[in-house]
Amino acid sequence: MADFDELLAEGASVPTEGWDFSWFRGRASEARPTWGYARLLGERMAGARAALDVQTGGGEVLATVPRAPALLAATEAWPPNVAIARRTLAPLGGTVVHVGESDGLPFRDGLFDLVVSRHPVVTRWDEVHRVLRPGGTYLSQQVGSGTVRELAEFMREGRDDGPTSPAGAKADPLATRSGSTPHAATAAAEAAGLEVVDLRQEALRMEFHDVAAVVHFLRKVIWTVPGFTVEEYRDRLAVLHDFMERHGPFVAHSQRYLIEARRP
Repeated sequence: MADFDELLAEGASVPTEGWDFSWFRGRASEARPTWGYARLLGERMAGARAALDVQTGGGEVLATVPRAPALLAATEAWPPNVAIARRTLAPLGGTVVHVGESDGLPFRDGLFDLVVSRHPVVTRWDEVHRVLRPGGTYLSQQVGSGTVRELAEFMREGRDDGPTSPAGAKADPLATRSGSTPHAATAAAEAAGLEVVDLRQEALRMEFHDVAAVVHFLRKVIWTVPGFTVEEYRDRLAVLHDFMERHGPFVAHSQRYLIEARRP
């Protein structure tokens, strides 16, 4: 099991700060949605005067835009990411503010003509509406309910300590994410006074090629298996390692949807 132990140690040692997934290259893969969020983001930013990126992570995706608006702001909840985002977005003149995932946005009413967010944990639709000026747009790529369900179920197999609902039934941690289905997101957006002008969804193939990639993913994307640690899940990781050694990559699927809404 020497190789197994080395892979566990490697996966446990990779820093989780930022939202850069380049470490996974050659070890895990995920198909990308056909709509091309980064391209759409660049197009919308090029036509904006004032824009806000909510829950920017380390600013890695926003930093790819070819042209930034005169006023560019971003929010991020995790303090280590705030520092990274400030460095990443400095060349674009972006300002990064530390804001909790469920908190209100610290900007005046109607300041932005564009608000964007990639994979937000929580979407405060009321706050998006408030900070958008009339005619302004919200563009977001969101994580759909059931993402990486295959991996989450494999890791929890045989365990009785998974998250439960108030009624005692097992809860899907991904289903509790705000706006985790296109229908729920549309209803929430419209309830806040926004008009949904585009809605698309896709299921995308993911492959994990070794157990180090699984360990790093579960440490980074913490809502997949809440409370995950290498020590606590070593037995399931050993079974997974043996499976990949004998059968090849572990296959899962991500659920993604794009929603674009306009403030009338």
